[in-house]
Amino acid sequence: MTLDYSPECILATCRAKTCKLVKLPKRASLTVDAIRFYERRALLPKPARTEGRFRMFTADDVARLQFIRQMQGLGFSLQEIKQLLDLRARKVEACSSVRELLTAKLRAVRTKGRELRELESELAADLRKCNHELSHRKLHKPSACPVLETGGQ
Repeated sequence: MTLDYSPECILATCRAKTCKLVKLPKRASLTVDAIRFYERRALLPKPARTEGRFRMFTADDVARLQFIRQMQGLGFSLQEIKQLLDLRARKVEACSSVRELLTAKLRAVRTKGRELRELESELAADLRKCNHELSHRKLHKPSACPVLETGGQ
């Protein structure tokens, strides 16, 4: 497979004597810049190049890019994805290490969820204070915004 330097980033899959052209970014659901970024971060191996300096990508590279995108979608950092990619090569022996990473990520997501629910509750309480003040102003002299006066507490 050959990746052209053009903005379209052409990927040529060659089988026997025929070549089927496909766009790598579309196939991997990534931009050309993202692919280059992953190369620089060593998440994607440096591809072989043709004599014309075109990048050569394999089906494994495409699968790797899709895996990176999937893991980012699950909230994994690039460092964690690098760990997962290293573990991916070990297959069977990697399961307990992957479980540890998933457990830690799930714990972090649950903590973040609790924090977001607390924030939601605080914002709703502050909104009620604002609504109460605005309703109060219809019949009385306006006073300072209660959220600003109490620091949102």
